[in-house]
Amino acid sequence: MNQLTLAALAAFPDQLSSLYESFPLASKHFAPASWEGVPSEPLTAIEQICHVLDIEVEGYQVRIQRTLNEWNPVLPSLDTEAMARDRLYHRKEAAAVLRDFRRARSETVGRLQALTAEQLERPAQFEGYGQVTLQSLVHYLCSHDQQHLSGLQWLLGKLSSPATKNAA
Repeated sequence: MNQLTLAALAAFPDQLSSLYESFPLASKHFAPASWEGVPSEPLTAIEQICHVLDIEVEGYQVRIQRTLNEWNPVLPSLDTEAMARDRLYHRKEAAAVLRDFRRARSETVGRLQALTAEQLERPAQFEGYGQVTLQSLVHYLCSHDQQHLSGLQWLLGKLSSPATKNAA
């Protein structure tokens, strides 16, 4: 297992929480007039953290389990927009979401630390990515984390822009 990637996965809950908490309370639901250039899915700050939790539990934990238990499973992508809408992300309590995410990520990292080199080479078909290994999935999870840190930073940039400040 790539130790740098594992360390990044383990550090992410603190980074996510700190960055989310840097948003002014009144801006946790801020949506810009245009999402052009957003490096993650077009989600508000609260929706970003809800999405990260759901993708951890229903996306990557399931994908890891299936790749370990099945030979070359087909791993579907999840519909972010439908999840945000149907699960009412905008109504969620951030403290609970961040707590649940921290617990889920700890489980994920613990599981990944126990994997053997042979297990990391197990194959799967990941929708939108093609043929992958379990090791590939770990890197894609870490990449997903970075996308959402970038998405939150992007939102903070929009909040700090003169156009947004003048509209308030």
